[in-house]
Amino acid sequence: MTAVSRAVRFVAVANLTYFVVEFAVATRIGSVSLFADSIDFLEDAAVNVLILVGLAWSARSRARLGMVLALVLLLPGLATLWTAWSAWGSGSVPAPTPLSVTGLGAFVVNFGCALTLAKVRHAHGSLTRAAFLSARNDVIANVAIVGAGGLTALIVSRWPDLIVGLGIFAMNLDAARDVFKAARAEHRLELPDQA
Repeated sequence: MTAVSRAVRFVAVANLTYFVVEFAVATRIGSVSLFADSIDFLEDAAVNVLILVGLAWSARSRARLGMVLALVLLLPGLATLWTAWSAWGSGSVPAPTPLSVTGLGAFVVNFGCALTLAKVRHAHGSLTRAAFLSARNDVIANVAIVGAGGLTALIVSRWPDLIVGLGIFAMNLDAARDVFKAARAEHRLELPDQA
């Protein structure tokens, strides 16, 4: 097994495991940011499984898979928008301590994944780039979730959680755009214009 395969497999298992933890806490306390992040963990696990499969494919097929993965990166964002809309209507404020503690656990998992993927992020073009960008964005999101928990405790408002949830959505949009551009460029290199 190559270093890339080992890294991607580790990240897939870590993401799937923490998805279960974070989703359970998010649904229990009604947190938009934790819900968004938990769905992102599930999406990251799926992306890394697809990458693991795609590593053996031709460069052209990997580029096509990279474009599909860019679209997959958008799915957590759509779920986040729906959850944010629902939370806005309910007016509930998530419990700050579980919000911060769960966000801190997610930070540890994502930081480990980002370090693992940083070593191989240039190995297979848009595929490993997608995995690395996703893990990097997740680390940033987790710092924001911990901060949202602290701010929620201070001002007893749903706004910090909502704002962080929507921020996670914006980061996923940006990562999807970046991965799609890289995959499209790879695809063009493999299929030069015949005209």
